[in-house]
Amino acid sequence: MYKAFYGLSEKPFSVTPDPRFLYMSSGHREALARLEYAVEECELALLTGEIGCGKTTISRALMDQMGERCRFCFVINPRLGSTELLRVIAAGLEVGEVPQEKDRLLSEITDALFKMHEERVTPVVVIDEAQLIPDRELFDEIRLLTNFQLDDKNLLSVIIMGQPELRGILTSPVYEPLRQRISLNFHLAPLSLEETLEYLDFRIQAAGGVPGLFSPDAVQRIFELSAGVPRRINTIATNALLAGFGRDIAWIDAELVDEAAGESLA
Repeated sequence: MYKAFYGLSEKPFSVTPDPRFLYMSSGHREALARLEYAVEECELALLTGEIGCGKTTISRALMDQMGERCRFCFVINPRLGSTELLRVIAAGLEVGEVPQEKDRLLSEITDALFKMHEERVTPVVVIDEAQLIPDRELFDEIRLLTNFQLDDKNLLSVIIMGQPELRGILTSPVYEPLRQRISLNFHLAPLSLEETLEYLDFRIQAAGGVPGLFSPDAVQRIFELSAGVPRRINTIATNALLAGFGRDIAWIDAELVDEAAGESLA
């Protein structure tokens, strides 16, 4: 369809978290650098940002960057009980037969962590959408993960990711013990207007196309409509490309963006 018309080899604005399409704004670079440090030091880190700002994509890029030095365990649905969380982690650490009892779970996880330490592999637990965690008990279980440690360092790194309201949740006095364990935290902001232009061109090039497909006024409208949130940019830009293809328009302008925006933001 529109890919050949615009000289593209693949979809430039897919919403899947593909690290090849991760545009590294200054905020994304800093977020990734902080997470790399947290993993290297086996620390507990907090990353927040508006929905669609690229938190999950950054975590996938982190996994690619760290390579075989780390083993990642992703918890993508944190609406769990504390024992269920430990089962997910045990499975991610490739514990052979995951036991049902909590004490045996903890024992198996401990054995797996020490084995990976001997193999010089760092386990990394990534908890996504942490604002959905249902109760204090699960937050306490996450805090207790940092008790797996040697005399001089933790045996695993934990990365908590969520939307901005997660920070409000964690301000409660009951979470003071958890806050004290968080050594690195970062809030990922939306893109600026200049970064929106660079983002559009970057993803067009990553998909095999030529930059400059969107006119300056089109970039301005996309920025205004999306508020600089990458996932919204992707939806608006895709619909604009589809509209342009349907009308045989090779250069996307603001008028075309506005025409496509109703469907994009519905």
